[in-house]
Amino acid sequence: MDKSVIEILLVEDNPNDAELALRALKKNNLANNIVIARDGEEALKLLFGSNYRIRPEIGNLPKVILLDLKLPKVDGIEVLRKLKSEESTRSIPVVVLTSSKEEKDIIESYKIGVNSYIVKPVEFNKFVNCVAELGLYWLLLNQPPVMINAAAKGVAWSGM
Repeated sequence: MDKSVIEILLVEDNPNDAELALRALKKNNLANNIVIARDGEEALKLLFGSNYRIRPEIGNLPKVILLDLKLPKVDGIEVLRKLKSEESTRSIPVVVLTSSKEEKDIIESYKIGVNSYIVKPVEFNKFVNCVAELGLYWLLLNQPPVMINAAAKGVAWSGM
């Protein structure tokens, strides 16, 4: 597999949750190529460049984005709004993985176009199992649209 192919973009500011997610994915052989963004601004720069406009050289978009909502700099709702407003990123599956149980967050996420909304389990084993099941479903079972498959064969994603 080409190391430049991004399978998962994990947008998570909590280092403990990021580490647990990585461990869960590695344990289930689902962590070949993961990029972690520590805040919403970093995620947008990784995907769109410094001016948040889609970069024409991007040909390798993540297969799935795991997105926390309560992020510094740019919150997850704004990241989701940008992703779903751009033709080139609209069909990337986005799974909100957050501690927020607020109904307004859930409603707004689905209005914008999130593919799934999951409240992070507090218990360690449940969290690990949750992330492993997410990875299994979105990377192995889900059938993405042809546009994402074609993008994965294009120009390698160079990061920032």
